Amino acid sequence: MDFERLPRRLALAGLFALTLWLAGCASTDGSVRGQMSDATPTNQTPNPIPRASDAATPRDYRRDAAGHVYARNKDRIYKGKLPPLLYAIGTLEVNLDAQGRVRSMHWLRAPRHAPDAIAEIERTVLNAAPYPAPTRLGQVTWTDTWLWDKSGRFQLDTLSEGQLQD
Repeated sequence: MDFERLPRRLALAGLFALTLWLAGCASTDGSVRGQMSDATPTNQTPNPIPRASDAATPRDYRRDAAGHVYARNKDRIYKGKLPPLLYAIGTLEVNLDAQGRVRSMHWLRAPRHAPDAIAEIERTVLNAAPYPAPTRLGQVTWTDTWLWDKSGRFQLDTLSEGQLQD
């Protein structure tokens, strides 16, 4: 065995292992799917803990999570019926732990034509954490469709006021 090359081979093997591990943290659509339990946006104080959710199903929890996002983003909610053509529509799955902290996110339908909207939606989800603790569920996957106007204002499908006809 060539012992002079051993440190280089170990370094390359370590780099390869790290690359494989990092690749496992990305979804096929490029969004981050890794653990984010301690994710707190920089330069921001943590949000106060909201009241707990008594939802018995993930579908029931959607209303609590959507209401929570609306409460944290009052000035960014599109008031009234949305216009007939929207800038972006995307469906995001958010995994929350028993305390309402974001564990991971996964796009089921990403608005790939609008990477700025994707980034802003993900930032909005993280900035609203923690969410109401899903006390009856233990943990929950919250799935909602984001209806994004070109102004940067939005509605969530769960609480949408509808859309104007063309």
